[in-house]
Amino acid sequence: MTWAPEMTLGELADGGRFTDGDWVESKDQDPAGSIRLTQLADVGVGEFRNRSNRWMRPDQAASLGCTFLHPNDILIARMPDPIGRACLAPVTIGKAVTAVDVAILRLSRPDVDPSYVMWAINSPQFHSSVLALQSGTTRKRISRKNLANLTVPVPHLNEQRRIVDLLEDRLSRLDAADKGLALSLAKLNSLREQTIIHALTATDVPDRVDAALADVGTADGGLPSMPVGWSWARLGDVAEVVGGVTKDSKKQDDPSFVEVPYLRVANVQRGHLNLDTVTHIRVDPAKAKALRLEEGDVLLNEGGDRDKLARGWVWEGQIDDCIHQNHVFRARLNEPRLDPYFLSWTTNIFGGRWAERNGKQSVNLASISLSMIRKMPVIVPADGEAQRVVVSLHDQLASYDRLASAITESRNRGKALRRSLLTAAFSGRLLGDHADASVAEEMIHA
Repeated sequence: MTWAPEMTLGELADGGRFTDGDWVESKDQDPAGSIRLTQLADVGVGEFRNRSNRWMRPDQAASLGCTFLHPNDILIARMPDPIGRACLAPVTIGKAVTAVDVAILRLSRPDVDPSYVMWAINSPQFHSSVLALQSGTTRKRISRKNLANLTVPVPHLNEQRRIVDLLEDRLSRLDAADKGLALSLAKLNSLREQTIIHALTATDVPDRVDAALADVGTADGGLPSMPVGWSWARLGDVAEVVGGVTKDSKKQDDPSFVEVPYLRVANVQRGHLNLDTVTHIRVDPAKAKALRLEEGDVLLNEGGDRDKLARGWVWEGQIDDCIHQNHVFRARLNEPRLDPYFLSWTTNIFGGRWAERNGKQSVNLASISLSMIRKMPVIVPADGEAQRVVVSLHDQLASYDRLASAITESRNRGKALRRSLLTAAFSGRLLGDHADASVAEEMIHA
């Protein structure tokens, strides 16, 4: 037995409007136009995110027969992420239309509150129904026809408004708490990076080192000064640096080849290795032996987007007989004053900017060649200093990581509480004056 009558979105739209946005191509837009084209990015979960900056002229909108938005229209994203999320068009929307992958639900019924329906569409129950009807291979989407057949509970108008008031009060508190936690995490990450920089440079002006490195070319001169006993070197002078294996699909069935695990760019993250999914490749046995990773090898990415460039971490022998692909470089140290972790922290902190400046650039991708990465400047500390820095940093970073985990856990708990509040609101759990977040708190642990 349901706690309130169910109505489909199509029924709720009776007397109003339920339509897709408009198919507006680049040729139909004009940056100098006066009509705003809102897009998927503007539709958040319960909030109009105001991210797009696309415009049309009135004659362009008229020629396409565009649907103009009204304040409090419910905008429903028919594509991820998440699919089916909804928000209200703000009262300040002005002259605006929306893209075709956003559905417009305009209510005219006096017994239905648009804010209530919008939150009901964002509830976990409704989202589950959307997921069951999504289609598509590369990018999932849901049709407006399928959306029209999905239902939401519709209690008395007074009850709708009470639920909206309660939700918006509690959710605004959760949002404020999450923003505070996110800011704390950002500050912690900044402090973490500065701690590493100070430890690696043994100087009180690490920012000067970072700035100088950004401008360093491939010549030997121009490197910033280091404390007494510390120096700069090129990566190729302190380590054997090699590229990885290139997959040859034509030879995968060669009976002489052996199958071994190998690391891809996705496995090599900044400051850690993600080994949740490790694929295998068939290679010549001699190649497998030559590229077999050894404990202490430092891995660096050749490229991808700019965040991937030269990022990496230390191989600790987690998988036997593992090798690496051609988009991942391996640096094997031959300099006794260096430590693999010291080197990896150096390349993660300073290497990316240098590699971006000295590598190849395209619109979305950056890469650096094997010959060039061998010229990357790296810090060589005085005898015994690398090991001291590594031990000290491990202890300090472990403290940061514990705090970051606690912050992340709090944020996840807030997200769970948010979902539980929405679940409770649209399953009849938040009824009467007693309804508050404690009900949702119980649901988290149910």
